[in-house]
Amino acid sequence: MIETIVGLLGLALGAAVAFFYAMNASAKSADGKIRRAEEECKRITSQARDEAETQKKEILVNAKDEAMRLVAEREKEFRQQRQELVDIERRIAQREEKIEQRSEAVGKRENTITVREKELDEKHEQADQIVEKQRKELERIAGLNQETAKQIILDELRQKMSYELAQKAKNMEEEAKDKALQKAREVILGSVQRIASEYTAEVTVSAVPLPSEEIKGKIIGREGRNIRTFETATGVDLLVDDTPEVVTISCFDPVRREIGKLALEKLITDGRIHPGRIEEVVEQATREFEDRLKLEGDQALLEVGLQQAKPELVKLLGRLRFRTSYGQNVLAHSIEVAMLSAHMANELGLDARKAKRAGIFHDIGKAVDREREGSHDELGAEILRKNGEPIEVVEAARLHHSDIAPTSVYAVLVQAADAISASRPGARRESFEAYIQRLESLETIAKSFRGVEKTYAIQAGREIRVIVKPKDIDDVLAYQMARDIAARIENELTYPGTIKVTVIREVRYTENAK
Repeated sequence: MIETIVGLLGLALGAAVAFFYAMNASAKSADGKIRRAEEECKRITSQARDEAETQKKEILVNAKDEAMRLVAEREKEFRQQRQELVDIERRIAQREEKIEQRSEAVGKRENTITVREKELDEKHEQADQIVEKQRKELERIAGLNQETAKQIILDELRQKMSYELAQKAKNMEEEAKDKALQKAREVILGSVQRIASEYTAEVTVSAVPLPSEEIKGKIIGREGRNIRTFETATGVDLLVDDTPEVVTISCFDPVRREIGKLALEKLITDGRIHPGRIEEVVEQATREFEDRLKLEGDQALLEVGLQQAKPELVKLLGRLRFRTSYGQNVLAHSIEVAMLSAHMANELGLDARKAKRAGIFHDIGKAVDREREGSHDELGAEILRKNGEPIEVVEAARLHHSDIAPTSVYAVLVQAADAISASRPGARRESFEAYIQRLESLETIAKSFRGVEKTYAIQAGREIRVIVKPKDIDDVLAYQMARDIAARIENELTYPGTIKVTVIREVRYTENAK
């Protein structure tokens, strides 16, 4: 087929060449052209045949090489697969050998286990016989049967479980206290934010009625001169707003607020309101208020049966009429403390008048604690010392809120009376017999518990301290004892306020160095 193609190509080329020569040769004859064309055609045909033969040989050689390469690759893959099969057969044989060895080992182990099970069964039977024999021997020696011994064990277990439960209860209560403290802070903070402004407005302002709205203009004055003069002279804030026929005086100091109210009422009644008149009326109101303070102090002393006191103390005592503490009027509280102290002093055969003085003046420092630095008990003791009061009265004022041991019995009486009055504001005075009975009841309840060494009812019966024996009571049992004592007090006694139960467990180790 290749030869045919080559022949056709040669003919085509020859025809083309002949046609070319025929068209371009003008001087030669047609025969010469044909002959040369035939020769050229033969030459081209021969050359094409040679080239085709060469390409044919090359194709055959390449095909033979490719076939040999493919055969070699197939033989190589076959050898690899055969080697893999040989390796797999070898591994299978090894595994079968190992399985046979393991089967033999398992069989031997099963035989060993069977033998040991029989031995264990025999030993269990022997152990049961020995235990039964020992149990009978123990019952004979101890004189206890199985049920009695079981009850003893249960009692010990119950005691141990009670100890563990008390420990867990202590941990849970401590955790609950921490969470409750945080929650209480949040609640109190929220409550303060909601009602602080209302409460402050209620206790720090005084309203003064006006006969007409025209008075407001006079109070303010031209360019506010009158109101500025009034606020400067009295130290209060005067609020003139749209409230009909009312102006408001605001100040944290109740004495200044009362003087301002008195002066403003006088100015409204007089009708002449200008800076000069304002200063004059404020001075007059201040003098009248000083007289009122003296009158309040004299009435308080008269109420408790005392008459002799220096004028400065009388005025300071009168200032307590306008001072409150935790919602309780301080002067009324002082009168109650004086009467309670005197009542207890009479029962103990002490000087009732000295007890009254210590009670009526114990909070005298609250009359000046807004103006001076220091606590009211230290300020009160300093004032009483400067005014020549007896040392018992001074000490009662200084120590009625202190943990320091009082140096006189009158300080103890005032401390107890102050606690009673503060815990029950507005209540009837408690008799000395009821007070002593309540203290004895607290100590009796505490002493009824096992391991208690000493008991002390303090703070006018608002706290009971229990000292336990450290060898009999550990920390967990002390915690449980405090809870049990508090529960019995709640169930058996009637008392105002709250009673704090403190259980003290103290261990001391002493060694002498030689």
